[in-house]
Amino acid sequence: MNKRILVPIDGSEHSEKALSYVLAEFPDAELTLLNVIDPIDVGYSSTVGMPGYSEEWYEESKANAEALFENARKTAAEHDRTVSTATEVGRPSHVIVNYAEENDFDHIVMGSHGRTGASRILLGSVAETVVRRSPMPVTVVR
Repeated sequence: MNKRILVPIDGSEHSEKALSYVLAEFPDAELTLLNVIDPIDVGYSSTVGMPGYSEEWYEESKANAEALFENARKTAAEHDRTVSTATEVGRPSHVIVNYAEENDFDHIVMGSHGRTGASRILLGSVAETVVRRSPMPVTVVR
């Protein structure tokens, strides 16, 4: 039976390393890449109160996720692999664990550090929270 592995990606160097690790170490696994759009990120902009800004921000976030997925697909293709992708909205650590549980993943592989900034300072380490909350194994790649 092939493993089903969830790989959260955010464009950071560590999430790219996590994808490379999975491609090398789990050649027969079914891979899904997850990008989480964090609504906290919109709250720290001076334009947040402008009419229509949240819709513009969300559309831009979805476009950024698709660009991340396209780069990841190229990396996977270099290993003769394909990947599935998903984009969700919410607090990254909660979304990652819930998505993995709801979709019957066997394993989560993620980078040790993602993006930096206000959301990381306020929420703490996403990887640490995922490790503590996940009922399935989590591999953290540095």
